Amino acid sequence: MKNTFYLFRFYLLLLVLGFSCSQKENKEDVSSPESAEVQDKPERKTILFFGNSLTAGYGIEDYEAFPALIQDKLDSLEMDYQVINGGLSGETTASGLSRLDWFLEEKPEIFILELGGNDGLRGISLDETEKNLRGIINAVEEKYPETKVLLAGMQIPPNMGQAYTDEFREMYAEIAEDKDVALIPFLLEGVAGDPEYNLPDGIHPTAEGHQIVAETVWQYLEPLL
Repeated sequence: MKNTFYLFRFYLLLLVLGFSCSQKENKEDVSSPESAEVQDKPERKTILFFGNSLTAGYGIEDYEAFPALIQDKLDSLEMDYQVINGGLSGETTASGLSRLDWFLEEKPEIFILELGGNDGLRGISLDETEKNLRGIINAVEEKYPETKVLLAGMQIPPNMGQAYTDEFREMYAEIAEDKDVALIPFLLEGVAGDPEYNLPDGIHPTAEGHQIVAETVWQYLEPLL
């Protein structure tokens, strides 16, 4: 009788353990498709806007600046890209080159270079500006050969003389052709010089101006996506 009692307890214990294992397996089965879905979801590719106060959105809210508007466009199209705004007010090509490494810790799928405007307004040597722009592009290409570069062309008023102004404008097209990178001929097309789309300083676009800039950028960015 005593042996029968112990056998009964032994079989009961086996039954309980078997049930527990079955429950555990069922839970794992239920959760595994969700886990697989998370693992299979691709990481978002990065688009890095690297520029000065125009990129940073000087004088307006962050969400009104053209890089944020590009993010909104990408999200509306359900495209897996994240935009990083690397704009810094007052940035020159020299200071941009010096801080570039920090932004290149992770690979950008597309690198949009918007610098040079402050160089032109300050009358910095065109040779120096060109050298720095090329240096930035070279650094990106050397570290990430597959990254696509989009160079944003800029124009300046003839305060430094017409010859300087003309050479400044042509510099961007020459760099883009020589380095075989995509070019936005003039970032502020349809915005520059129009009081309706600029802040009182006459240099920085309003929120409405940034909407036009975003449309211009998208025209040249979309083929690279």
